[in-house]
Amino acid sequence: MPIRRLPPETVNRIAAGEVVERPASAIKELVDNAIDAGATRIEVEAHGGGLTRILVADDGCGLSAEELPVAIERHATSKLAPDADGLWDLLRIHTMGFRGEALPSIGSVARLSISSRAKGSKDAFSILVEGGAVGEVAPAAFAGDHGARIEVRDLFYATPARLKFMKSERAEALAITEEIKRQAMANEGVGFSLDIDGRRVIRLPPEHPGPQGRLARLSAVLGRDFQDNAIEIDQTRDGVRLTGFAGLPTYNRGNAAHQYLFVNGRPVRDRLLQGALRAAYADFLARDRHPTAALYISLDTAEVDVNVHPAKAEVRFRDPALVRGLIVGALRHALAAAGHRASTTTAASALDAIRAQSMAAPYPGYQPNTYQGGPSPAGFSAWQAGGWTRPAPQVLPGLSDVSARYEAAPEEAYATRAEAFGGGVAEAVREAAYGGYDAPPAIAYPGGAYPGAAEGSTPAFDPVDFPLGAARAQVHETYIVAQTRDGVVIVDQHAAHERLVYERMKTEMAAGGVARQALLLPEVVELDPAEAERVVARAEELAALGLVVESFGPGAVLVRETPALLGKTDAAGLVRDIADDLAENGAALALKERLEEVCSTMACHGSVRAGRRLNGAEMNALLREMEATPHSGQCNHGRPTYVELKLADIERLFGRR
Repeated sequence: MPIRRLPPETVNRIAAGEVVERPASAIKELVDNAIDAGATRIEVEAHGGGLTRILVADDGCGLSAEELPVAIERHATSKLAPDADGLWDLLRIHTMGFRGEALPSIGSVARLSISSRAKGSKDAFSILVEGGAVGEVAPAAFAGDHGARIEVRDLFYATPARLKFMKSERAEALAITEEIKRQAMANEGVGFSLDIDGRRVIRLPPEHPGPQGRLARLSAVLGRDFQDNAIEIDQTRDGVRLTGFAGLPTYNRGNAAHQYLFVNGRPVRDRLLQGALRAAYADFLARDRHPTAALYISLDTAEVDVNVHPAKAEVRFRDPALVRGLIVGALRHALAAAGHRASTTTAASALDAIRAQSMAAPYPGYQPNTYQGGPSPAGFSAWQAGGWTRPAPQVLPGLSDVSARYEAAPEEAYATRAEAFGGGVAEAVREAAYGGYDAPPAIAYPGGAYPGAAEGSTPAFDPVDFPLGAARAQVHETYIVAQTRDGVVIVDQHAAHERLVYERMKTEMAAGGVARQALLLPEVVELDPAEAERVVARAEELAALGLVVESFGPGAVLVRETPALLGKTDAAGLVRDIADDLAENGAALALKERLEEVCSTMACHGSVRAGRRLNGAEMNALLREMEATPHSGQCNHGRPTYVELKLADIERLFGRR
């Protein structure tokens, strides 16, 4: 078969298939151009899922009459310029677009109209392109002082085969909405509006550049709950800076759709982010739950290649391990700083459930004011005239040190501890709550002092001033009810203590290392040569986790020792899982997750069980330890360990306000 030269029209349509995959892709390219033009306001309209009509208008610098015909030529761009030596550098890209393909690609498969007024010019001009055929530049009407108005009609009419592969109008409209949201999250200083089939979908005013403006924009896009349950991230390592916001573990989703990564202001899709998030949240979420995050990476443009794909939706880092390590480390640091904080959505869900239950009849035939109370439930530590009804003292891990002293006289007990700590009541509380364990860093109270402390005086002890308050009751031998200064806290005693024991085990394991067990007969695991090389390259990291491997020729790995925690394990299956993780995420997550799963199981069995009656001192000691332990707001599976109901919300339930 002879080799033939393709005509320019066919070449353009082939290239357009790479750049303009669907209507959302065309809108992305046009919005990128508007941002590069310095726009502060971008208006987008779409009809028929973007296939019938697309309009993108901006207030950028605009195009002159001379620039319009050049702008629709392939590989003509204002984003690149040669240096002093006449070289064109494709590594230091500072703009969203740079390939010079968007407008000619769209014009080759649709009817494209561009109207623009250049900044400082009195006249406006337009140009029309239909299926690759370019019209003449002509004077045009333009409402704004400067900017551009680009209209695309009948997208893919010149390539009917492509239309057969389009999804429904609704699906294309959803893709357009998602694209505008991503662009809005990347550019909080730009105002965005989106109308689909004449219906308002998005209205986002410009926000002040900076963390607060960015959080406001993220809240407008992802919902107010994200703002209430997000933790700020700002870390720098070796010239790479990571900023943004990530959701608390208890604020999670059923899929990874709410995970966003932006590199030098460019929205990108990168599996590096998903792997890093999975590693950072591995201790807090079940495998079928996913965190919410919007992360922004800023680095030297020479350290990242954005010319990987025509759509510019993918990037390649020069040092991906550095970026991944930064993401994981920054997220873990931020999550640790969050302490015992849990998401506000847990309280909202509880209140909604209470309201729904109160509106429905409790059971068929229910009549108000006919219920006669029965005996107090077995799990309720009943309140009597003389105070708490306390069961016989019981020994609980990490809590027994507090019980007798707190139960007899809490103020005197903590005052005695305070003397040992030089008069610091808060330190005494933490030391007593840990019962001999190393206490974590001091709890930060508003104003920097123990609640109720007056300058130069010894503060009066009042447990309700603690973040989780003072224990008042135990319900169904499972839930601790505590009173705070402005609300009520309900704690799942088993889930809370499970997290505390788990964190303690992790600390001990990190200090003493992971114990290993030698295999009587070392096991040879056959792998792909590339997989084997990746596993052997991480041998030192794996050894720190208790797995000792070494090379056994091309495409084989020899396993000599495995972590003792795992007991009898499938070494070959474990190594293959690690090889898959290294290929996909760049880290041996499988081994870490298995170790954490075993620790989690051990913590579960070693924790206070549901159905265990606790006395007042033990409940208060558990609350104090939660306040001083990072991540205690959620159990090892991402479920909340406590729910806080504000007094104002409770009063609304009863119509008191």
